[in-house]
Amino acid sequence: MFRARPKKARRSRYRVSYRLTRSVPAAIMSVVLLAVVVGATLTYKRFDEFISATTGRHINPIGEVVQAVDPSSGTIAYKLKHGQRVNILLLGRGGYENDAPYLTDSIMAVSIDPITNRVMMLSIPRDLVVPMNLQSNPNRIWTNKINAAYEVPYTDIICCVASQYSGPNGGGFAAEHEVGKVTGLTFDRFIAVDFKAFRDMVNALGGVDVCLSTNLDDWEYPDYSGGYHPIHFKAGCQHLNGEQALELARSRHAVQPDQASDFGRAKRQQDIMQAIKKKGTTVDGFAKAPQLLSALQKNINTDMSPTDMKAIFDWGKNLPDSSIIRVALTAPSGAADGNLLDSYNCGMGAGVSQLCADDPSFGMIHRYVASIFIDPKTLGEKAPVQFANASTNFAGLDERVTTMFDPTGLQLNDPVTHRAQSTTTILDYSGGKFPLTVKYLQGFFGGTVVNATPADPAPARGQQTYGIVVVLGHDFALRFLGD
Repeated sequence: MFRARPKKARRSRYRVSYRLTRSVPAAIMSVVLLAVVVGATLTYKRFDEFISATTGRHINPIGEVVQAVDPSSGTIAYKLKHGQRVNILLLGRGGYENDAPYLTDSIMAVSIDPITNRVMMLSIPRDLVVPMNLQSNPNRIWTNKINAAYEVPYTDIICCVASQYSGPNGGGFAAEHEVGKVTGLTFDRFIAVDFKAFRDMVNALGGVDVCLSTNLDDWEYPDYSGGYHPIHFKAGCQHLNGEQALELARSRHAVQPDQASDFGRAKRQQDIMQAIKKKGTTVDGFAKAPQLLSALQKNINTDMSPTDMKAIFDWGKNLPDSSIIRVALTAPSGAADGNLLDSYNCGMGAGVSQLCADDPSFGMIHRYVASIFIDPKTLGEKAPVQFANASTNFAGLDERVTTMFDPTGLQLNDPVTHRAQSTTTILDYSGGKFPLTVKYLQGFFGGTVVNATPADPAPARGQQTYGIVVVLGHDFALRFLGD
């Protein structure tokens, strides 16, 4: 059914406040990759102990050398060497210190595109509701928040769990299945890190430096005894120990709207991950390899091999800032515009905090994730692009779409409201100057391309009459909602 959205005031410049693409260097993997790589400087025995504890298997020196030189088809090293996309699922869970040790508080899909030499870091909110099919009867649906997928094999929360989700890696495989259902990605490997490993890792590095755009005050931060205690962080750059970094990553009830939103939380988590990577790859960080391995050994789980880890590290260690695309699936909240999610009762019952995909089939999310790596030649055209909402039944669609595409590198101007029209139209005011951009936009949005002039067709109020304007019709609004 077509759902109306209330119109909200929009911010003055999306490109200033929401673009994250160039703000973070190459933090492409979880803290465990760093520890493993620097751990290679230790004795073989100590390194093998770490690999055995975290992956369940010992190092095969001959096999690892062979794979490094001539990797087998389907391995991560092979994919990176042959220009195939690699997807890694990163999970942060409570661990034994938490009353829900297997719930994944942080979920991040990392997608590496060796063709364009870019990485997408996609944060998925833990409250996203998903119809899960993890039981032996694949037609049996269990509706719950996506953060519960990892715990299914380790608890009796549901019965009759399918055999492919059993064993020590069952939680990771279950999370891969459900996150893959949402994103459309097929994951090559997963890494799960618990709170203790995260905290101890930061402490082993001597702390990390993180910058906040605003203050963060949270009066409902969970303590370790089932209660709450307040946390306070000032705007600006600060040095954090392990517990403080964990507080910043987990906080969900900040007083400040920008920090309380899913977007704000995802940004903090990605910033902290980058700070760990930056600190760990210094000379001082490499010298702390023994402490790093000890911090992580008992509190991570992964199905990665040493060859996998080295291949990813070698590929991304010198990746420039501009190659990282940081994205978060979000719903509108306060002053912040969302993109592909909304907040209402979509299966968990009234009064339960939950987020729901605007398209219940997740088809629009799949389309978006698959289109995130825009060809550098297309971006090189630097075409001025504007989105205009011509759907009368979906107020705010222009803001949603602008928020979606802001991290991609397109040159976006503020969105506007357009006169109602049933079909999507792409107005080209450039006289054909930006053919690749027009082709990309038509491929995503559909519709017809119209060679426009400043007077014909008559522009909407506030609409640009140069570059490219995508007028979002009622047909795209329906596709956005999966109707």
